[in-house]
Amino acid sequence: MTQVMPPKPPARPDRVSLWRYAKLFRQDILSAQPARLYRAWMAEFRTPFFRSFLVNQPDLVKLLLKERPEDFPKSDRIAEGLKPLLGNSVFLTNGEAWKRQRRIIDPAFEGGRLKDTYPAMRAAAEEAVKRLEGRTGPVEIEEETSHAAADVIFRTLFSIPIDHEVAGEVFTRFRDYQRSQPLLNLAAFVPLPRWMPRLFRAGTRQNAKTIRALIAQLTTERMAAIKAGRAPDDLATKIMTTQDPETGSTFDTAEMVDQVAIFFLAGHETSASALAWALYLMALYPDWQERVAAEAAVLEDESFAAVSRLKISRDVFRETLRLYPPVPMMVREAACPERFRNRAVPKGAQMVLSPWHLHRHERLWENPDGFDPARWGTENGKQCQRDAYIPFSAGARVCTGAGFAMVEGPLLLSMILRRFRIEPAAGKAPVPVAHLTVRSKNGIWLQLSPRQPKLL
Repeated sequence: MTQVMPPKPPARPDRVSLWRYAKLFRQDILSAQPARLYRAWMAEFRTPFFRSFLVNQPDLVKLLLKERPEDFPKSDRIAEGLKPLLGNSVFLTNGEAWKRQRRIIDPAFEGGRLKDTYPAMRAAAEEAVKRLEGRTGPVEIEEETSHAAADVIFRTLFSIPIDHEVAGEVFTRFRDYQRSQPLLNLAAFVPLPRWMPRLFRAGTRQNAKTIRALIAQLTTERMAAIKAGRAPDDLATKIMTTQDPETGSTFDTAEMVDQVAIFFLAGHETSASALAWALYLMALYPDWQERVAAEAAVLEDESFAAVSRLKISRDVFRETLRLYPPVPMMVREAACPERFRNRAVPKGAQMVLSPWHLHRHERLWENPDGFDPARWGTENGKQCQRDAYIPFSAGARVCTGAGFAMVEGPLLLSMILRRFRIEPAAGKAPVPVAHLTVRSKNGIWLQLSPRQPKLL
């Protein structure tokens, strides 16, 4: 019997003109790349305007991210597309500014704090299940996972649910923004002069401006509550009251707006993408779905301890992040000349690290395009997890919310499958594309039906 394979975008022809590549890139980053990148250790892209190198070789990935990260800082050109929303957030900065931001932010996401945020996270999951109970017919699940992930962020960050007026407006505006602005655009590769105006799709700048104004309102109100001694003990309060251990400084309101914007992007958009794909994969592979649903009985225990027993759900979510890493590509910049694989890498060259290609690399993974959560217990899976698995990046710049995401994802997945049996909607197979994160071109459509009470 032929195994059903998860959807994968088609690759472009190996050689296309620069104009054709630019057009394909603007439509979708993933299908704009040639198939050889799933086999290559390193590939060079050279044009009259830029040189970039996509790096898949594990020891070079390790060098860039873990061994010499300061020699390969985040490319300034990443900010070209995202600065209107993210300002000078920790996602875009380098050097001392970035180090200070991480010193203030990281304590809020330490292991002990996850336990503190769990009740809010679980409450958001329960609300997501309630919303789905009212749906009939095919459900566009990306819309539902976006709603659920946004609810998690607002409850854990500001202690307000998604139906709060400001939270709801941020969510609506951000949904419009994510469809209009890719995570990477050509400005990330083409060195345009600083005086040249940057072009954005219609509505991008205005949506970013509105989102930031709403976040500023929440942040200003929280600053006042902190000064009055009546602020809740949530992530926003923790971050806004944490002093930099080296300078004693804290974030002011403007700085906090930048950080909340990236928390919303990283904590909402990426989680929504991963959860939607996880649910689709469960619909595609009903045997795994039933295993997750049966395991979810442990959630009758409402304490944080129950999360550690979601082993199957965690492996399913980990495999989803392998096949559909929410952030498909990351760009670093060579701060000095290098020589990799006997090729000269000039100073200023763009070093592209692609979780999308690395996680499906044909010379590293067994059954690279297949869905197999059991792989994490095999020698190949364990080796690749060490050497070729970077859904949250790695090294000094590893996502500070990685632990948060690995609680949230399996929890929401288990809570939903505990209540519903899901199937793919007829005639609506998803096509992966990259917007801000890896989403489906026309949404992900599922058919939900209630499970028998014995699994509740």
